[in-house]
Amino acid sequence: MRLVIVTGVSGAGKTSALKMLEDAGYFCVDNLPIALVEKFVSLMEATQEEEMHNAAIGIDARSGRSLGELEKVLDHMTASGEEYEILFLDAEDRVLVKRYKETRRSHPLAMNGRVDDGIRLEREKMRFLKERADYIIDTTHLLTRELKEEVERIFVENAGFRNMVISVLSFGFKYGTPADADLIFDVRFLPNPYYVDELKPLTGLDEGVYQYVMDNDTARTFAAKLEDMVKFLIPHYVREGKTNLVIGIGCTGGKHRSVTLARVLYDRLSESREYGLRLEHRDIMRDAIGKK
Repeated sequence: MRLVIVTGVSGAGKTSALKMLEDAGYFCVDNLPIALVEKFVSLMEATQEEEMHNAAIGIDARSGRSLGELEKVLDHMTASGEEYEILFLDAEDRVLVKRYKETRRSHPLAMNGRVDDGIRLEREKMRFLKERADYIIDTTHLLTRELKEEVERIFVENAGFRNMVISVLSFGFKYGTPADADLIFDVRFLPNPYYVDELKPLTGLDEGVYQYVMDNDTARTFAAKLEDMVKFLIPHYVREGKTNLVIGIGCTGGKHRSVTLARVLYDRLSESREYGLRLEHRDIMRDAIGKK
């Protein structure tokens, strides 16, 4: 039997991950009392039902004071030879606060109503689980479908875990720099399709714009040096424990040059399967929306 303990901070996607495992054929139980964890494992191992050969237990701060007993339970299971894996869902505090405000839910540990206080207290209580986790997925920048893909990679396809997720983000400087970017590159020095009448209404997703931007030694040299630097930096970020890396590539309006270079970098990084990768064009439709 494959047993997965799904945990993490509230609002990071634990419930979604459990649902994804359930859809993948795992027998899932959420908010199981700590005192029943070992009993549940014993019953699952004893069952002969084919559809219950994998199980997942959801555990979080709702366990209250008994959460502290979980560490002893896990130690006992390990000593008894029970095999289990811990999946920890995490996200940046600002994103957790935003999610709670959007859903108008109360944080389980926010006794005085302050979500940020609840998050801080929860992190303290959950620290031992994060330290013991086999997999830590940071959902700060992940879409639901991207989380599903990663969960299926690990627990269905048995593929290697990619703890680092790299987001390549194109943007327009006139709309502001992305606050969550770790690295920002300005490509406004490249030829601008905006001043070519037939290319102006197009974007970096169109072949004509792509060719116009990249059909010169400056763009090709920059792309090669950018790829080389990013690939040099990635293992160092991983070694420091970073799980999310946002690379911002900006031009004036976020429609032509930045989109093109973001595509180039994404394609070159896609050759590796050692980390997760996503591509986003933040401002590509800004002008189109403004004209409606």
